[in-house]
Amino acid sequence: MAFQATRYLARQVHKLPKRIILMRHGESLGNVDETSYANIPDWKIPLTRRGERQAKKAGNDLLQLCQGESLFTYTSPYVRTTETWDIVKDLLSKEDVRIIGTREEPRIAEQQFGNFQNPNKVRTAKAERRTFGRFFFRFPNGEAGLDVYNRVSSFLATVSRDLHQLESHNIDMEDLNILIVTHGLTLRLFLMRYFQLSVQEFEQSFNSQNAKLVVMDRIMHPTNGKEYFRLDDTAKEALNLKGEVSRANPYDLEDTNE
Repeated sequence: MAFQATRYLARQVHKLPKRIILMRHGESLGNVDETSYANIPDWKIPLTRRGERQAKKAGNDLLQLCQGESLFTYTSPYVRTTETWDIVKDLLSKEDVRIIGTREEPRIAEQQFGNFQNPNKVRTAKAERRTFGRFFFRFPNGEAGLDVYNRVSSFLATVSRDLHQLESHNIDMEDLNILIVTHGLTLRLFLMRYFQLSVQEFEQSFNSQNAKLVVMDRIMHPTNGKEYFRLDDTAKEALNLKGEVSRANPYDLEDTNE
């Protein structure tokens, strides 16, 4: 009982970062030419020129949002995500945004579809997935959405520990932003896990557009003063998520260990 009370008091003084910002990579070669997966490993697929321009636009949008604040970034190890982040980072480093750390994180990588992919077989599998459902459909020699959900759950626990470490190094949570550069489906499954969305809500949602910011804002509960995250209205509309998407109940990232 004493342990539970101590843990509750610790939660009361814990401050969440100002925002969690998710970003899908810019347009990649695979987005415009599915045959590229037949001879290029998925994780080595690069951005297109258009994808590079989208990343620059995202960097400018992020600069406007986080001007004068600090940023800690997690990025998928895929070439298209690291290239997106490199372009964004180059813009931010010249302006008034303090980048306090970057971590490559394999658990927020793309859903696995197999190794070198036969375009015809993948198109057939994706057609079957539309009927079966994205969350539970498993690609031959690859992953189901459920598998990605499980690794995202593990990743959230790591984010919690990292935040506590940042606090111990006197990083001010008041103006700290967490940026996660990832992939369309992984982004949606992150939101599903964090906000405890149902499988049906996930199935009805859409992928984010390439290199668009999906912002989770820190909000204070009006009655108990607790802080929580709420998905902003622009992102909610773009992803086709209905109603309030938030964790308005007393909650912090430490609970992802449960």
